Amino acid sequence: MSKKQRNQTIIFIVIALVAGGLLTGFTLYQSAPNAMMMEDESPYGFEETVERFKDEVEAAGWSVAGMHDMQEILDGHGFEVDRIEIYELCSSQYSAMILEEDDERIVSPLMPCRISIYEKSDGNTYISRMNSKLMARPFGGIINEVMQQAADETEEILDKVLE
Repeated sequence: MSKKQRNQTIIFIVIALVAGGLLTGFTLYQSAPNAMMMEDESPYGFEETVERFKDEVEAAGWSVAGMHDMQEILDGHGFEVDRIEIYELCSSQYSAMILEEDDERIVSPLMPCRISIYEKSDGNTYISRMNSKLMARPFGGIINEVMQQAADETEEILDKVLE
């Protein structure tokens, strides 16, 4: 292979690596929102989904720390949206494990866990939430451990709601 051919090959490889890196970065950028948020369609209407949700939360020993009726709130400001209620879930056990330590309190803005139940224009009801397991990994330590456990329990609750 001549020196010119070797240089052309090296240039081609560098261009291919850069293009591959850019394509990978673009793909990750485009898919990040889908990885960070999770959504399931409920087989039930809005009211039944909400009731099943509240029942399963209570049965699991969790509590609803708050609820925001976004349709009502926005209606009061002159905006019309389909039904959407955002629930704040709390497990005292998991909350205490994080909040009792000074260094772990940094994640308190992620607490309590939020679950959204809403209708879309297709008339169906959906449940969405943050992918807590994915969000927990970079923290490591007790935060990761606790958030992983809480996420597993939250998914168990939602699986029962969606049965």
